[in-house]
Amino acid sequence: MRLDELPTSDRIEDRRGVGTSRAGLGIGTVVVLGLIGWALGIDPRLLIGGAEMISGNEPTQQQGEAKTGAPSDEVGHFVSAILGSTEAEWKEVFRQGGRTYEPPTLVMFTGATQSGCGFAKAAMGPFYCPIDQKVYLDTSFFRDLQQRFRGCDAGSKTCQFSQAYVIAHEIGHHVQNQLGILPKVQQAKQGVEQADANALQVRVELQADCLAGVWANRAQAKWQFIEPGDVEAALQTASAIGDDRLQRQSQGYVVPDAFTHGTSAQRAHWFSNGLKSGQVASCDTFRAEQR
Repeated sequence: MRLDELPTSDRIEDRRGVGTSRAGLGIGTVVVLGLIGWALGIDPRLLIGGAEMISGNEPTQQQGEAKTGAPSDEVGHFVSAILGSTEAEWKEVFRQGGRTYEPPTLVMFTGATQSGCGFAKAAMGPFYCPIDQKVYLDTSFFRDLQQRFRGCDAGSKTCQFSQAYVIAHEIGHHVQNQLGILPKVQQAKQGVEQADANALQVRVELQADCLAGVWANRAQAKWQFIEPGDVEAALQTASAIGDDRLQRQSQGYVVPDAFTHGTSAQRAHWFSNGLKSGQVASCDTFRAEQR
């Protein structure tokens, strides 16, 4: 993919190299809690946050100061360009619908940081916090995407578009929040069985995949930034981080009731759906039959 014509964003907090006041849990504990949460259908961030409090290692504040604005390094410039293009496209989509889009802030960090939704660690992967309306990204996930999850061909330039898809997916959650979808889903989860709550979360995640596709469609029409092999790489990534594939890799078997993001086939399908249509209306995963 080409970045040269994409607009950049300065809505970035660069906390890379900024530590926390306490060490927190070990990486092994974080991984174990993540797998337990996955198997039980519980948000791993809740388990990890609770363990931090029990262990007395809950972080208090950041050590050092974060930088704000568009970073000048290669990775920072890439993130700024993807974020900037999402801002431009979603502002236009919202304007056409008679709404105003308020862009989120993206936080780049290394290892661990504090978020409005609790303590964030690299092992959690990128996520969106609706409380402070920020996307949290440890860019080491891009390396994991290639080497650990095999979400794209390591070293290939097409991996950039896979990384862009990951960022656009998290921005999709912000779009859902702006549209009032996330609060409605959170309310619907109250008082229902865990399997039903997980099923609702799957639809949330698949819609974010579709919205990432909508961004890619509209940005391509404007800047022609997608190059041969990029789309295939993004579809490979969508498949690589499907619940069924990840569960098989981590525990050797699949627990469908514990899915929280959707299967490999579902994730690839809904990203393709948004990419082909470029229309938010094509992303109604809540009314669509499960695929």
